[in-house]
Amino acid sequence: MWLNETVGVIPRNSWSIDPFGYSSTMAYLLRRMGFENMLIQRTHYELKKELSWHKNLEYVWRQSWDADETTDIFVHMMPFYSYDIPHTCGPEPAVCCQFDFARMRGFVYELCPWGEHPVETNQENVKERAYKLLDQYKKKSTLYRTNTLLVPLGDDFRYISIDEAEAQFRNYQLLFDYINSDPSLNAEANFGTLDDYFRTLREEADRINYSRPGEIGSDQIGGFPSLSGDFFTYADRNQDYWSGYYVSRPFFKAVDRVLEQTLRGAEMMMAFLLGYCQKPQCEKLPTGFSYKLTAARRNLALFQHHDGVTGTGKDHVVEDYGTRMHMALQDLQIFMSKAIEVLLGIHHEKNDHNPAQFEPAQLRSKYNAQPVHRAISLHEGTVQTVVIFNPLEQMCNEVVMLVVVRPDVTVLDSNWTCVKSQISPELHHDKNKMFTGKHRVYWKASIPALGLQTYYIANGFVGCEKAKPARLRVFTPSNDLSCPAPYTCTKLESDTVEIRNQRQTLTFRVNHGVLQKISSDGHVYVVDEEIGMYSSTESGAYLFKPNGEAESIIQAAGQIVVSEGHLVQEVHSYPKTAWETSPISHSTRIYNGENTVQEFVIEKEYHVELLGNDFNDKELIARYKTNIDNRRVFYSDLNGFQMSRRETYDKIPLQGNYYPMPSLAFMQNPNGQRFSIHTRQSLGVASLKNGWLEIMLDRRLVRDDGRGLGQGVMDNRPMNVLFHILVESNISSSANLTPNPSPRSPSLLSHLVGARLNYPLNVFIAKKPQEISVQPPPRSFSPLAASLPCDLHVMSFKVPQPLKYSQQTVDDSRFVLVLHRRHYDSSYCRKGRSQCSNLADEPVNLFDMFKGLAVLNAKPTSLNLLHEDTDTLGYDRHFGDGAQEGHVLISPMEIQAYKLQLRPHQ
Repeated sequence: MWLNETVGVIPRNSWSIDPFGYSSTMAYLLRRMGFENMLIQRTHYELKKELSWHKNLEYVWRQSWDADETTDIFVHMMPFYSYDIPHTCGPEPAVCCQFDFARMRGFVYELCPWGEHPVETNQENVKERAYKLLDQYKKKSTLYRTNTLLVPLGDDFRYISIDEAEAQFRNYQLLFDYINSDPSLNAEANFGTLDDYFRTLREEADRINYSRPGEIGSDQIGGFPSLSGDFFTYADRNQDYWSGYYVSRPFFKAVDRVLEQTLRGAEMMMAFLLGYCQKPQCEKLPTGFSYKLTAARRNLALFQHHDGVTGTGKDHVVEDYGTRMHMALQDLQIFMSKAIEVLLGIHHEKNDHNPAQFEPAQLRSKYNAQPVHRAISLHEGTVQTVVIFNPLEQMCNEVVMLVVVRPDVTVLDSNWTCVKSQISPELHHDKNKMFTGKHRVYWKASIPALGLQTYYIANGFVGCEKAKPARLRVFTPSNDLSCPAPYTCTKLESDTVEIRNQRQTLTFRVNHGVLQKISSDGHVYVVDEEIGMYSSTESGAYLFKPNGEAESIIQAAGQIVVSEGHLVQEVHSYPKTAWETSPISHSTRIYNGENTVQEFVIEKEYHVELLGNDFNDKELIARYKTNIDNRRVFYSDLNGFQMSRRETYDKIPLQGNYYPMPSLAFMQNPNGQRFSIHTRQSLGVASLKNGWLEIMLDRRLVRDDGRGLGQGVMDNRPMNVLFHILVESNISSSANLTPNPSPRSPSLLSHLVGARLNYPLNVFIAKKPQEISVQPPPRSFSPLAASLPCDLHVMSFKVPQPLKYSQQTVDDSRFVLVLHRRHYDSSYCRKGRSQCSNLADEPVNLFDMFKGLAVLNAKPTSLNLLHEDTDTLGYDRHFGDGAQEGHVLISPMEIQAYKLQLRPHQ
């Protein structure tokens, strides 16, 4: 949109030469944005060899679920080691380097490492030079099918002066003029853009059929094979697999996701503020915030760079990214804190200058610090207002948590009705002082879809029972842990300890503090949790190159606190290791929320501190050695959008069997028992032995791995890694258990668990307490007429151009709704349906979606909001036709965007 507004260009070609491996999700998104062609470079060198052997380096990329060829996009894969000039003119870098005229003496770039250097082209040498260059072009052309050849000319940090650009242009023009003047050479060489290349190639493919016998092609463009799948894990040479970056700088990989979900929530609040607003006064807050919202979007977008979220930047660059994201988070949270006052009707008008009455329950002091829970401190006779925002499209019932200074509190709902609550001691990563002295209060909250609900924490409210303290059981080798008030503590004497809720029983080994097994639905899942460490003297920010296998670091006789209440049961473990300060401690929680998604979840929170030289060249993992007979096959997600099948091979090294895990990995038995791990942030995952699933948590590496960064990764931060583990048994007898090459899908329940982890409730607390004597009116905000179907996800609801909102009229489509229909494995559906009223098989009516807000017009559009002719994007007819009547009918896996015209009901 920015390009279109600024220079009047809508791109249709993607140029992506430096990400380390490629995801098929990108091909889908680009196709639905109206792109026609893609160019990629960093794929495994053996794969390039295989594709070039069959002349398949140019192909049509199709999504693995797509039976109708609606997702096809044309791809050019570059054939050689690098995208620099020595590796783009042809197969011999020593020759191609002589045609990088910026390496002539007098420029700032290094000379050719092969010994032969470029020289200025002139009438005396032009014939010999042109023949030499054309020989490379011809050799390169044998790897492709057509007679149209692409030769990129550039590199990182190039074209920094007019003189440099002129040197390349002047020399190549002489070479091209010579080649074009000699008909016997059968060649024509020109300067061109990427668009010129793809246009020329498509014209040739229209004239000449390059199809091979028996080849499955595409209607999009004839003469090329269609391929499905992704390009992980990348190796550029030898055993150098780029699986280290899946985990490098995990602290900032986590911040990335917090900013993403906060931005989504703030965009929604802005859309509601403007949608329900009828007078210029109430536009002040959202439009006044537009500049900061735009900056937040851009700072999150910037971090998606292939040396940003990957963790492969220099320390000072990481600091800059981190500072930008921190500022964006703070701006968004202040805006949301003010927006809830307007949406709840506490203030009908507010502008950017009035201070907010609320603040987020979690605060970050600086860009590289963990968020800290604000502890509520209440005097007798006072009450603190809590507002909870549910950013998801279904009504949310969930056990929520706040930190309080004093344990004698009561929870009230917005009608001042008592709510049952639990109090537990707050624990943290400190062997000598596991109890912080503060407390966690839990209660079951109910919040409308995309809405707000108010609760109150009170001290001294007569007529309600206070939060009920959890019972504590403690194991500590020295037996000197003092019991905090008001809890009762007993000593753990046995070798194992159990916690349970209605759905499952968890068994732990007391002396090691690890999860041993899960009993659920009559099945016993051996888990055998292990914390291990790789030693790696050759790993770096990009590469994972371990010296052998990981070794367990947990010794017997750690400390363990079991806390059991009517809502939450928790086992907190501070393990004994060879180091004075353990690099890890962890908590395992289960919840007793009836009719919640939570009751099926096992929550694992690892506190990781890979700090100090003791942990140099170490890579920390959590491993689950289960009894699932997965035969080293598992599934991991791509961009949180689709699953990809992964299989561990002995023929490649350990590091090549690691895969990206942006949000989910699961494995299953032949009989359908499934073990899933959802993560709140991107990490790396592997299944190195039958039944094993391991996830790398952090890595601290002294050396540079020779890929251009020029430093190690030593800026580790204390951080929490959060997993939601789900065990499910297959309930349908018709489950197809034959080896299935196409990826499996998560269950509906698994999708809901992942959504709750990635888009958690946002909690806000009033800055000041109030007197109990005054009961405020009940306040909530419930914008949807009904919860949306369970398999329909609102990816975004926003005002795409908030800076222009006031200049546009009510008749413009100033709002955008983007919906994703999830595909799920229905052989697991029973549990997932327990919280679901309906599914998206029936059309959803956009016109009736909101309460008090009329949708006057819904226009289907591309995912970049720039194309309204949806037939050219690969969508089926329902999308364009249905939108006129407000009907949304989406095929599973599809993402669809609508431009909306909204007006409040009079």
